Amino acid sequence: MKNLEMFCTSMEPNHYEFIKRVGYVPSALGDKDFQKGWMRDNTNINISGKNKNYAELTFHYWFWKNYLSKCESKWIGFCHYRKFWTKELYKSSEINIEKLSSIILKEIPKEFEQYDVILGTPFYVNQSKIMKFLKKGLTTILEKPSRLFNSNERTIKFHFDIMHGKNNLEKAIEFLDNENRKDFYNYVNSKVSFHPFNMYICKSKKMLDRYYKTLFAWLEKCETFFSKKNLHGYDLTRIYAFLAERFTSYWFTKNARYKIMNISFYDIRNDVN
Repeated sequence: MKNLEMFCTSMEPNHYEFIKRVGYVPSALGDKDFQKGWMRDNTNINISGKNKNYAELTFHYWFWKNYLSKCESKWIGFCHYRKFWTKELYKSSEINIEKLSSIILKEIPKEFEQYDVILGTPFYVNQSKIMKFLKKGLTTILEKPSRLFNSNERTIKFHFDIMHGKNNLEKAIEFLDNENRKDFYNYVNSKVSFHPFNMYICKSKKMLDRYYKTLFAWLEKCETFFSKKNLHGYDLTRIYAFLAERFTSYWFTKNARYKIMNISFYDIRNDVN
């Protein structure tokens, strides 16, 4: 019996055969006509109506409420139709659909057994090109010009202010519970990287349950603020998914023994139309 159950989210019904063939669980987002066999985020207890702003989190909510307790695999993981766990890091140009089937993670290696969670390779927000920061956040830069020269000052909070709205992250943290508010605030103001994409592999259902309870209670409270804002454009429309990315990295690194694994990019829409 394999030791991993991997849930692969997609918005395209024609991705079913590939996802099923590689041994993953087809996990549907959106309202298209998905055939039998998909796990749907709009059935049973769900928040699928929030998908525009929550993105893949609507499936995570469905999974938490309707399926987590039924999982029997030792490890539970999540990936997307464009992002896959791989032991080695591959460039998209090095992959085709046949190679993808052979390189994506099928089982958790024995050397990971001492860990609770697997997270993706960190994304360093302070390594983006300076011109990108200047173009999107000149005002923020001018408030503290030393950020141009000291990469350690280009923190998660600084990056979020520029990419997803000034002070939006700080305001959201105000709605976080007492157990995490101060620690998460310190995390985003001191760290220059996070583990992206809301992707993780966990071997503890209790840990996942704790995480989901904290995450979704927080995001629901955040809605009292963000629902009044005009959330338009890529950087703001999916605001809750972007908040969750940072929080996920913080929460698991704080509460779990974690190990890093590569995430390789390949959009299966290139081959599966």
